[in-house]
Amino acid sequence: MDVDQLSTMRNGRGFIAALDQSGGSTPSTLRRYGIDEAAYADEARMFDLVHEMRARIMTSPVFDSHRILGSILFAQTLDREIAGLGSAEYLWQVKHVVPFLKVDRGLEEESRGVKLMKPLTDLDALLESARRHGVFGTKMRSVVLHAERNGIEAVADQQFEVAERILDAGLVPIIEPEVDIHSPQKEAAEDLLDTALLHRLDALPEDKLVMLKLTLPEQDGLHSPLVEHPRVLRVVALSGGYTRAEADERLARQPGVVASFSRALTEGLSVHQQQAEFDAMLDSSIAAIYRASIT
Repeated sequence: MDVDQLSTMRNGRGFIAALDQSGGSTPSTLRRYGIDEAAYADEARMFDLVHEMRARIMTSPVFDSHRILGSILFAQTLDREIAGLGSAEYLWQVKHVVPFLKVDRGLEEESRGVKLMKPLTDLDALLESARRHGVFGTKMRSVVLHAERNGIEAVADQQFEVAERILDAGLVPIIEPEVDIHSPQKEAAEDLLDTALLHRLDALPEDKLVMLKLTLPEQDGLHSPLVEHPRVLRVVALSGGYTRAEADERLARQPGVVASFSRALTEGLSVHQQQAEFDAMLDSSIAAIYRASIT
């Protein structure tokens, strides 16, 4: 583990930029950016276009370590270059932004009110690639749809089982059990999930650290016991489909929680914008998310 990266994540002020859109979410990301499906004939071209979008964001002068602590990358991004460097290397060596890697492979069908992660059959290879590229940590997502205790316990079990493998590889896992913002039982599901997470954190060895990426809760301060837990390096929040304005407003009411936004970060950006307009829009987004993250 890089001690400078660890210090940045432990002591820095700012948030994590989630730029890890995968195959399933990339078409909608590109549409919001002003590129529809007619612009690409196949998946390869689609990934080329979304990499161009990510590179434009990361190379913008307003994207820097003064307000951004880290950034989450899609696995395919590791093998692509930005300004002549690997994407993760560019983030840390040029921008001093800590790189993370998304390692999950999507979700299973709903069962017991949750969607577990699909089997991570190539996890060891991904972790080796991450270490080679100087990545600090990983992220893996599952989803809670209903307040069903057995399903939520299964999500927590799976997340921590994978987290142990990531910790053994010398990386810091971001555990992301997202509670769907449209769940009719959102508040109850959040209560059950936080309890399940606390129990598993208590069982971690004293020398192990994880991060948590959680939905912005209905109850202000709900995640405070997780923020204060000695095994938790950081608690970050996903935007989850909220607009940037609502996500920022909710985040500002959560002490110690910082943003890890994707859709809310890129809201308003367009391929058709001139660079000055693009940078101004991105700067406005970063400034608003940063303010909400340091309250």
